[in-house]
Amino acid sequence: MNDRPRTTALILAAGSGTRAGGAIPKQFAKIAGKALVSHAYEAFADHPAVDSVVVVVAPGAEAQARDVLGDVRLVTGGQARRESVALGLAAIEGERVLVHDAARPFVPAAVIDRVVSALDRADGAYPVLAVADTLVRDGAVVSRDGLSRVQTPQGFALEALRSAHRQWPDGEEATDDAQMVRRLGGRVVLVQGDPMLDKVTHPEDFAAAEKRVAWETRSASGFDVHRFEEGEELWLGGVLIPHDKGLSGHSDADVALHAITDALLGTIAAGDIGTHFPPSDPQWKGAESGQFLRHAAALVADAGGRVDFVDLTLICESPKIGPHRSAMRARIATLLDLPEARVSVKATTTERLGFTGRGEGIAAQAVATIRLPEQPR
Repeated sequence: MNDRPRTTALILAAGSGTRAGGAIPKQFAKIAGKALVSHAYEAFADHPAVDSVVVVVAPGAEAQARDVLGDVRLVTGGQARRESVALGLAAIEGERVLVHDAARPFVPAAVIDRVVSALDRADGAYPVLAVADTLVRDGAVVSRDGLSRVQTPQGFALEALRSAHRQWPDGEEATDDAQMVRRLGGRVVLVQGDPMLDKVTHPEDFAAAEKRVAWETRSASGFDVHRFEEGEELWLGGVLIPHDKGLSGHSDADVALHAITDALLGTIAAGDIGTHFPPSDPQWKGAESGQFLRHAAALVADAGGRVDFVDLTLICESPKIGPHRSAMRARIATLLDLPEARVSVKATTTERLGFTGRGEGIAAQAVATIRLPEQPR
């Protein structure tokens, strides 16, 4: 029988995020393919010491929160942080609460462990990091002795934090909840924090946060073949090529883009082009293959991935690919939102052997390389 105290994580995502810039509040902006609040939510939801997770959002932001989080429990917050915490506390049950800022997206499980364990001997606990930089005030150096950087999650006995909020003087703001509990006589202890918990506040912080993500590299190949047919246009790499024949297929039969599309789908184990755009479906009759490639790239992005490089080899006797190579690279780079330097287009023949050697069609093979947030093993 599990008789440990019930613990709820309360994630604060009710701020405006104006200092971060951008068109949306920072808690809904993406790092490594996921909104900041999504990273934080998953960290708590996956931790065995956390029984439930509640997200506090700004009035009117409920739909936006559900778009990135799905069907999770939401509480509508207030204008100030303290009001949002109080509203969240009123909506939860249990013995303990972990209060966390959504602007700290990466929450190491070890920090949650330390905060929760500390609550066995105290009314509250929060993670800190030692101050490493030299500090000055009005040009004079200030001693770093006894100074620490405060992080979240901050953990509390639920009733101790509720009581602190009830008794806090109206009109006075608190910088954090630990300050409130300590001022009213509660025992609050410090635990070791983690640089992964650094807050995302300003535009440049997003780039720094991306660097804290553990990435894995994946490569996959794609292969496609189409036969020549009289009266068809010849599309290769998203470029219309002057030729006496075109390629036969249900779509525009762009063998080059089809091969790259399959390669990208392979990097995230998402099937092949026929799975997503079946030739039996009339809506894809004559379709422009660029939309297939954009779809595959969007799936990579949705998985948190980034396309790093694509390498395409066209296998044919004719047409000559060299005169069109630059246009193909430019078009593929545009479709994938990549610099042209990250797109390679090559061509070869089979020395007149096989169907390509006889001029009956064109084959294409491609390799795509992406970066993806490291997956659990």
